[in-house]
This record gives sequence, C-alpha cells and structure tokens, in this order.
Amino acid sequence: MIRFAVLLVALLTVAGPSLAKSGGEPDIMRDLVHPALNLMLLLGIVVYFARKPIRAFFGDRRTQIQDELQRTAALRAEAEARSAEWQRRLATLDSEVAAIRATARERAEAERTRIMADAEAAAERIRGDARAAVEQELRRARARLRQESSELAIQIAAERLEQQLTDADRDRLLDDFIERIERTSDSPGSGGAGSL
Repeated sequence: MIRFAVLLVALLTVAGPSLAKSGGEPDIMRDLVHPALNLMLLLGIVVYFARKPIRAFFGDRRTQIQDELQRTAALRAEAEARSAEWQRRLATLDSEVAAIRATARERAEAERTRIMADAEAAAERIRGDARAAVEQELRRARARLRQESSELAIQIAAERLEQQLTDADRDRLLDDFIERIERTSDSPGSGGAGSL
C-alpha cells in the first residue's frame, strides 16, 4: 500500500508539469490528482498510526474466530457422538422391544398359571367343603330320619299294643312288673326296697 502511494506521488510529480501546461482543457491535476493524493496521504497516515491497533483488533478477532471454530468442532463432534449413540440405540431398539415383549409375555403367562392354580385350589377347597357339608347334612338327615322312624315305630307299636291288649293282659303285665321289682329288691346286694 505504501509502495503504491509512493509510486503514485512520483508519477504525479513527473506528469504534473506537463498536464499543467495544456491550457484550455480542464485541470486534471487540480480536479482529480490532488484529491487522490490527499486521500492517499490521509490513508497512509491512518495506516501508519493505526497499524498496531488494527493488527491487534484483527488478531483478537482471528483468535475469537479460531476459538469459535474449535468450540463448534467440539460441539459438532459431541453431536455426532450423540447421533451415533442414538443410531446405535435405534438399531437395537427393535431387539430391546422384542425382549421386553417376550419378558412381559413370560410374566403374564406365569401370572396366568399362578392365578389358574390358585383358582383350581380354591375350587377344590370349595368342592371339598361342599362334600363335607353334604355329608354332614346327610348324617343329620339320617339321624333325624332314624329318630323319627324309631319314634314312629314306638308310636305304631304302642297303638297296636293298645289295640290288641285286653284288660286281662294289662293286669298280667302289671303283676309281672311288680313281681320283678320285688325280686330285685329282695335279692342280696340290691340294698333292699329303699334303694328304689
């Protein structure tokens, strides 16, 4: 940049007097070259004095950009690692789902088997209880039936005896009864008549 400015100044110095001699034409030196020289001189001064701060700014900016690029690369690597992990998980997801389903089926089957066994045991207990209750009711019914039949038999026998028994038979039975009582009271070891 400085070399270009020096070259331009040298060129204008050499070409300046020849351009100024051309009389009626517009003064290029005054209209175009002088403002360009002023701009070049100003830029040269700005560059000379602002060179270090500009370099520091661009160096800092370059460092920031490099840091950002490194962070971006690290984030990208992390994202790619996560993506690879998710892809691996997606690849094994079907097998994991199938394994979970198989485990759930096994547990459900085991639970169903357990429930069926419990239900069968409960049904067997109920059947046993019902059998025992039926047998107990049968025993009670048989006992009631025996009692009723014996009471009925006694009643029928009593009615028949009553119908068939005459007064003479009654007197004879009464005499036999009294005689037996007397024999038992007279027998040794019976305790006499007071034992009745």
